[in-house]
Amino acid sequence: MVHSVKQSTPMMANVFFALLMLGMSVYFVMWGIDYTNHNQMMLFLVASFFGIFMAFNIGGNDVANSFGTSVGAGTLTVTQALAVAAIFEVSGAVLAGAAVTDTIRSGIVDIGGLDVSPNQFIYLMLSALAAAAFWLLFATKKGLPVSTTHAIIGGIVGSSIVLGVKMGGAELAFETVKWGKIGEIAISWVLSPVLGGALSYVIYGLVKKNILAYNDDMEIKVKTLKAEKKALKAQQKEHFENLPEEDKLSYTNALLRDQEIHKEVDSADELETDYYKKLYELENRRDGLDTLKALKTWVPFIAALGAMIMTAMVVFKGLQHTGLNLSTLHSALVMGMIGAMVWLTAFIYTKTIRGKHKEDLAKATFIMFSWMQVFTACAFAFSHGSNDIANAVGPFVAIMDVIKENAINAKATVPAPVMVTFGVSLIVGLWFIGKEVIQTVGTNLTEMHPASGFSAELAAATVVMVASSLGIPVSSTHILVGAVLGIGLVNKNTNWKLMKPIGLAWVITLPAAACMSVVLFMVLSAIFG
Repeated sequence: MVHSVKQSTPMMANVFFALLMLGMSVYFVMWGIDYTNHNQMMLFLVASFFGIFMAFNIGGNDVANSFGTSVGAGTLTVTQALAVAAIFEVSGAVLAGAAVTDTIRSGIVDIGGLDVSPNQFIYLMLSALAAAAFWLLFATKKGLPVSTTHAIIGGIVGSSIVLGVKMGGAELAFETVKWGKIGEIAISWVLSPVLGGALSYVIYGLVKKNILAYNDDMEIKVKTLKAEKKALKAQQKEHFENLPEEDKLSYTNALLRDQEIHKEVDSADELETDYYKKLYELENRRDGLDTLKALKTWVPFIAALGAMIMTAMVVFKGLQHTGLNLSTLHSALVMGMIGAMVWLTAFIYTKTIRGKHKEDLAKATFIMFSWMQVFTACAFAFSHGSNDIANAVGPFVAIMDVIKENAINAKATVPAPVMVTFGVSLIVGLWFIGKEVIQTVGTNLTEMHPASGFSAELAAATVVMVASSLGIPVSSTHILVGAVLGIGLVNKNTNWKLMKPIGLAWVITLPAAACMSVVLFMVLSAIFG
């Protein structure tokens, strides 16, 4: 069943989020004017608008991309996804966001050889921020999940090139760009979805074979036995009605005797009537079916593995800026403890399944994987909030630092009000414009189920962790989309037509943002001199 995300959001919630965004923005501007010592107020106001606007669009695209599988699988409604995102994204941004950020994101350009004035540096960063924000808004409204990191990098490349041309000609301009990094990004367009899709294909293939297929087989066998039991009762009724009147009394007594003992005998030969002999055989066959075997054997193991990987993602990526500095041993112990607790919880839950759920395996499986998917979604949200918010915070804080100090520093401190305001903007963006991307990832690319959604998120988290550890250039957005495609390959229902505009959007994100940034840099230079 495909779960549409075209759900209307409550009007009161719309008003609340709009007022929240307005209130936070007003507070932030008032705080920021004092923080920057009232320097270049108009430039600060413009930068604040585009910084908050960028965070808004990251929420509408990147965060929506992260929660698409949960909504598409029916695990969470749009409103519930927004509530989870609000808590974990903002928590990740505020608690674990970078306290200090590089003023040049990703080391993609080197302007050390240029005699750049503070204001030129501001125009460079501001045009990159605005260009990335506009491109993300366009992609989001089209329902296309794209990489916000690639967008901001494209913006920085474009503005750096036009600045280099103005200061030393085309040759110097192109020398400022680290083209090796651009090459790595191009590689990630292919590598990210392929790695995500391959691992997702393997994980979901195992889940489908060992859990879903087994459950389907058990449900068919249970239904067959129920049908046979029903047919046996009908035959018994017909047989009794066709008996001569003088035989009915003795036959009834035999039935009553069998009814008393048929659950206690060791063999059908101990019973008198054919009806209870056949019923005994049917019930023996039913008792011999271990309908919960797959859930008891595989689900606790998969849940524990997933918990350990998502914990690693939070510990190594989400908490890397907090100064917690856990050793590898401590981190491994935390992962092990959480994995053990999740395994035990899942195992105990399977032991408590009784009654209809013991035969309605589809519902039991849905419930178990729904809980597991909510856990992975929360971990993803926290890690995302602590890392990708830097795509908006990094350039903006660099601008604010230059406005305040009137000098270009290699590093800039990130004040708490910036993280809180931008974190709130993430959620407001998800609330107002995120539904199209959620629809694309969760529903339009392939049909989702909590088991497949969990598999996709687990695969994506694993690839992100391993690739980050090995220094392999990948995009978390592209990885998750690839993971969803891997699910479609297993189920043979991938919407390949939709991948054409998505793939095109991936390829043109960097150059599109770069071109817009060039124009915006010249406009800003003309306006502010």
